[in-house]
Amino acid sequence: MKQPDIIGRAERIDLLDLDIAGVPAKIDTGADSSAIWVSAVREKADGLHCVFFGPDSPHYTGKTIIFPKDYGTTRVANSFGQKELRYKLKLGIRVKGKLIRATFTLSDRSLKTYPILLGRRLLKGKFLVDVSQGQALTDIEAAKAEQLEADLKKLHPRKESP
Repeated sequence: MKQPDIIGRAERIDLLDLDIAGVPAKIDTGADSSAIWVSAVREKADGLHCVFFGPDSPHYTGKTIIFPKDYGTTRVANSFGQKELRYKLKLGIRVKGKLIRATFTLSDRSLKTYPILLGRRLLKGKFLVDVSQGQALTDIEAAKAEQLEADLKKLHPRKESP
């Protein structure tokens, strides 16, 4: 049996069905399913109409992609335990040279650092995660951490001792 490939805590992936390469994806072993950012999604008679990413993303094209079949709905519990109904669909992707047909839920990830999240179902049997490796967006992560620290200081200013 072939050993699983090693991936880091974040990797650049190619979205083959969308003809988009090098999209940063967070590897999340705590998440059951995978998710991708959509800024618009609507079900119509001819299928599921999706606009991937948002205007602030370098991967945004504004183009509506129609999935006539191979989509559905699922209930997803977010990190706060709230359940929401989401569309899901299958996309062909390339991760570290490996071609995979994976199921993604569609969500607004505009406030997240990574536009794509790869969960356990996609990872299982294919990859082992080494958090010291990968292509993390360290500059963006550091800037967000600094902003959070500044926001917390505004909410709870420390009193100077005399």
